[in-house]
Amino acid sequence: MELIESFSVDHTAIVPGLFISRQDKVGGGTVTTYDIRLKRPNREPVIDPAAMHSLEHIIATALRNDPDWKDEVVYWGPMGCLTGFYLILKNGRPSREIYGLIRKAFASARDTETVPGAAPVNCGNYRMHNLEMAKWYAAEFVAYLDENADNPAIFEYPKTDRLQTDDGRAFYDS
Repeated sequence: MELIESFSVDHTAIVPGLFISRQDKVGGGTVTTYDIRLKRPNREPVIDPAAMHSLEHIIATALRNDPDWKDEVVYWGPMGCLTGFYLILKNGRPSREIYGLIRKAFASARDTETVPGAAPVNCGNYRMHNLEMAKWYAAEFVAYLDENADNPAIFEYPKTDRLQTDDGRAFYDS
């Protein structure tokens, strides 16, 4: 079985940032999956699940209501490893082009006073929210983005070098 592309990213070297995870041709266009990474995998504590859930609600709402981007948003959701989110957009834009959108969405999360859709009728686990922690993570990420706006490392995945067999196959340990 082939290793999927996202597992070829060097998770020991990745920093928080905005990365293109994959691009797929769909119909006559391109759908791009972005890795919005808030935490260094395996080196920092992960995002609290209740805060992650609140950020999912707040930022999904902000993205789907952004007048300049709402028609391109396909999906916003958490990574299973709790170190960031996936954003899927209808386009083929470089990750630098979504910087303003992501910064604005996290700033809105930092400044919000409510979690949209956090009621039993709207949410499958409405009791698992933590607005104050969500705001803290959002503020931390906005500050990080501001400090690193010119740092190319927050826009380009570090790739794992893989040994190649004589016949061109990639070697993966374990």
